This record gives sequence, C-alpha cells and structure tokens, in this order.
Amino acid sequence: MASGANEARGAEAIAETFLASGLGLWIDGRDVPAVGGARRDVVDPSTGAVVCSVAEGTAQDVDIAVIAARKAFNAPEWRKLKPLLRERMLHRLADLIERDADILAQLEARDTGKILPAARYGDVVIALDSLRYTAGWTTKIEGTTITPSFSYIPDVQFSARTVREPVGVVGQIIPWNFPLVMAIWKIAPALAAGCTVVLKPAEDTPLSALYLARLVDEAGIPAGVVNIVTGGREVGVALVEHPDVDKIAFTGSTSAGQDIQRRAASTMKRLSLELGGKSPVVVLADCPVPMAVEGAAGAIFFNHGQVCTAGSRLIVHRSIYEDVVQGLAAAANGMTLGTSDDPQAQMGPLISARQRDRVKGFVEGALAQGARLVAGGTVPEGDGFFYRPTVLADGTPEMTIFRDEVFGPVVIALPFDTEEEALRLANDTCFGLGASVWTSDLHAANRFASGLKAGNVWINAHNILDPAVPFGGWKMSGYGHELGHSAIELYTEVKAITMPLL
Repeated sequence: MASGANEARGAEAIAETFLASGLGLWIDGRDVPAVGGARRDVVDPSTGAVVCSVAEGTAQDVDIAVIAARKAFNAPEWRKLKPLLRERMLHRLADLIERDADILAQLEARDTGKILPAARYGDVVIALDSLRYTAGWTTKIEGTTITPSFSYIPDVQFSARTVREPVGVVGQIIPWNFPLVMAIWKIAPALAAGCTVVLKPAEDTPLSALYLARLVDEAGIPAGVVNIVTGGREVGVALVEHPDVDKIAFTGSTSAGQDIQRRAASTMKRLSLELGGKSPVVVLADCPVPMAVEGAAGAIFFNHGQVCTAGSRLIVHRSIYEDVVQGLAAAANGMTLGTSDDPQAQMGPLISARQRDRVKGFVEGALAQGARLVAGGTVPEGDGFFYRPTVLADGTPEMTIFRDEVFGPVVIALPFDTEEEALRLANDTCFGLGASVWTSDLHAANRFASGLKAGNVWINAHNILDPAVPFGGWKMSGYGHELGHSAIELYTEVKAITMPLL
C-alpha cells in the first residue's frame, strides 16, 4: 500500500514539474515557442483554477510544422524504414506510455476533470491497447494481384497488382473528451502506414498530447514525424486549408465537420470525419428492468455524457416505461460528483463553463417544450463546471433535445407500443453513429439491430469499443472508420500497376 502511495505521489510530482516547464509547441522534435509568443491558460474543470499555460499557435506555426512533417516524410530515415522497424518503434512508444501511465493519468485528470481512476484505468489503458494493436498492422499492409481481361488486346497477356502507399502529411484535429485516446487513435494508424503528422489537440485539453510528444521522441521516432501545434480555431483552419497537407482526420461536431468539408474542397484533401451523434437506447418489453436501468445509466452517464455515442435517447416499451425511468432517476440521484482526486467521486465536471451553460440551456428548453423532469436538472453549488446527471421523461420527436446533440449527462425518455414504432423513433435522426437494443430475445435483438441505421450497434451493451472493431458513423455522423483494418485504409492510397507479361 505504501509503495503504491509513493508511486502516486511520484507521478503527481513529475506531472507538476511538466506543467511548470513552460510548455511550447512540439515541432521537428523540439519544444518551441509560438512564433507570436502568445500563450493560453489551461483550466482544471473540476475547480476552475488555472493549472498551467501552453503556447498559442497560429497559421505561421502550422506552416512551420507542415514543412517539418513534409521533410520527415521524404527523408529516407522514415520513408525507407522497413515496416518491422516502424512496428518496433510503435511498441517502444507503447512501453513508454505503460511506464508513465500514472503521469499521463494525472495530466488527463487535470486537463479534463474526469476522476483519476477513470483516467488511469480507462483512458490510458484504452490508448495503450489501441497503440499495441495498431502497431501490428505495420507489417500487414498488403495489395492484391489481378489478371486483367483486355478484350481489345487479344494477343497480349497482362498482369496487374495493387499496392498501398502512405497518403503523406496528415493534419489531425481531436476533441477534448478523450484527449489521449483520440491522439493515439489518430497518430498510431498514420505512423503504421508511414505517414507523418501535424496534430492539433483541443484548445481546452492539450496536456497529454504534449507529454506524448516527448515519449514519441524517446521512442526513437524521427524528428518531424509527429508535430503538435496547440491553439484555437486559427490552427485548425490553417491545417485544413494548407496546400501541402494531404489529408485531414477530424473528430468533433457535425457543424465543424461541415466547415472542414467546405474548406478542404479547394485542395481536394482526403478526409475522414467522425462527427456527432444522438444515439438511441431501445428497451424491448421483455428486458429485465434492472438490466435496462444499469445499461441506460452507463450509456448516458459514462464520461459525464461527453461521448459522441452517448445513449441520450431512451426509448422504452410502455409496459415497463415508468419503472425504467424511475430506476434511472434513482441511479442519477445516487451519483456522487467530485474533483478528479476525490476518492468518493463517481462523476466529474463538464469541460468548461461554456459547455455547462449549453447543457443547462438544453434542459431548460426541453422543460419549456413539455418534458417532465425526473432527476437532476441543476448546477451544484461550489467551484468547477459540474451539472447534475439529468433524466427527462415524456419526450416527443418534435423536441429540440430529441434531435440535437447535448454532449452532457442528460437523457430524454420516450415510450413506445410496437417494435415498428420503436425502430421508427430510433432512426428518426440525422445522426447515425451508435445505437443499442436491450432484450432477452436473441431473434428480436438481431432483427432490430439489422433495422437500425447506425455505424455501431450494440446488443445488451453500449459504448463497447475494441481496437479490432471498426468505429464510424452514417449520415450526419460522418464517414471513414477508425480502429481495426479500416484505420489503415484511412491513411493509405491504392496504386494499381499493370504490365504485359513477356
């Protein structure tokens, strides 16, 4: 016990030293100040206190980082590196993340406000597993052999083959809800494919990405292969519009994704967009109420509801509707909110005062439109950007809260009478990222899953992700799947080579 406590204190001390080091941008293997010298405060959402400041990049800094990434992409030290050696570098990076897991957890908790156990045994572990899995793909990027049938050249036989080549310099823009996980989900497949990267972390949560840059350097990955430019909207726009960036990989809101599409059109950049969601949780009549309550609570309250696949629409058969709603309300009322280092806390704050006020506005709007407040709906007294987990009942498809993404711990419940009605309600959305169905009937589960219009469907589960299982959305939830083999396809181009046989 004493040893564990000492390790925790040691990790906290190292994190404090890192935060006090005057963090700059990470470009071409070095910590450098922003060209303009500007800095941005980083705030702990659980207290509202400033924990440090980081460099505030601009379009000029993006240009410098892209030049470094292009130089590294063309350099033989990276371009001609054998796949097995790239795999070993990624595994060395994974080893370093494992070594510094407690430090990364401290930084992630300070940055996002999430409770420390969630950061340590959730975020860091998911990032580590994803990196180790993706490293294995480095040596398994393969093409195909084809025998063409050119009928207009009857006397000559041809052979064709395809190869996958790295797309080039990639601009990556990640959100604030899972900073370390999102950084690994973007960086790992890009490097496995042989690309180089300019990563923009969310302006609210840059810390774990900047620490990760140091580990990238320690792992022996050549300078310029991974560059980190912190900053706000100007940095993201500059990346998207930069003529020497070959691809943009973005995770964030649908409105931002639409803006990226428009800005990328002039240079015809490759895009992968993982956008918003309004995921339904459908509970059929035969589902045991305790299972439905536990599943619905996990679906919406995980990570304070700041999840793109959060189960924010609860669609329950009328025969058990009130029991499920009341059970979920009891679960919400029983949750303890607290700071990242509070051992009693089960849920932390929202990322910012702005996001808390946005969530509050959605709830007030829902009540004005006729929803019934069953639990929560309040801002607790004290510091930090907390909002009570909230259960709203008796929703209708016309309500704004049924249609728009809240990105907070708020669920709207609706009853249904027939399976056809439930499926119609579940699919009545412009989004299509996640959905779950809860039932004891396997045939009903598969029948319902086949009718759901979403890229990720869970049966008697929700928000279950694995590095080997592709993850992505339909409709306004974007396109391009991360994780699994699909992630490698995002960072490679197919080239067909055809030649006559002598």
